[in-house]
Amino acid sequence: MKETSKIEIKTPVVSAEWLNTHLQVENLLVFDASIPKVVGNTSELSEAQIPKTQFFDIKKAFSDASGAFPNTIPSETQFQTEARKLGINNDSAIVIYDDKGIYSSARVWWLFKVFGYTNIAILNGGLPEWQHQGFKTEPKQGYKKTLGNFVARFKPEYVVYFEDLETLSKQTNTLILDARASNRFNCEVPEPRAGLRSGTIPNSKNLPFANCLENGKLKDKNQLQNIFYTLIPDTNTNLVFTCGSGITACVLDLAATLADYKNTRVYDGSWTEYGSLTA
Repeated sequence: MKETSKIEIKTPVVSAEWLNTHLQVENLLVFDASIPKVVGNTSELSEAQIPKTQFFDIKKAFSDASGAFPNTIPSETQFQTEARKLGINNDSAIVIYDDKGIYSSARVWWLFKVFGYTNIAILNGGLPEWQHQGFKTEPKQGYKKTLGNFVARFKPEYVVYFEDLETLSKQTNTLILDARASNRFNCEVPEPRAGLRSGTIPNSKNLPFANCLENGKLKDKNQLQNIFYTLIPDTNTNLVFTCGSGITACVLDLAATLADYKNTRVYDGSWTEYGSLTA
């Protein structure tokens, strides 16, 4: 029986148990934002999905496909148009997951933050955790939704661009954190993208996004605070997150938010852009 009540999500992360309980709520929309990994396990995407799920196409619908670099943030108009096609309304409660645990789903959470919407959460542990708990799945299928009325409002304060970096890297109250694996950050292995040089942004530090996860789930708040406080004891520090192409930097943004850091931004082009535009 379909619930007619509506909910507002109060936290950036929800559990599989929470989602299973609220799956039939009237204004709840569930999206699968899975993409293949660039490194590590690059296997094909899962053929199973959580019931009611729609596919959230980061690569095509929610990136600037004409951009010179992958996963570039779309325009306000494009984001609003594509969100409406998915039936997203101004009162929708949104849950995002991916089939890696927490990987690309964080990018969607960040995109909605950038476009002024906060009634959204990530499923902690994603599809693997849902399946581990024994909750129902179904074969992937498309769901047609009535055109939504979502209104996007771009918030530039959450985004860093290439031209900002020279100044930011010299500011004493700003820290650039790179989410790539330590062997990539330390130039011990080549970058996975063909033709992209190894390197780091000047004055950046390394915090691999995987350090914030345990068995595909985000570590708890106390653990995340310990991780960040070790590097950044002042929670008022301006944090800029980067990675390979703007995906896992958003995992750090999510983790820092849960650890009570307020001044966080993501460098949208990340190393793919920076390494291509600098010698």
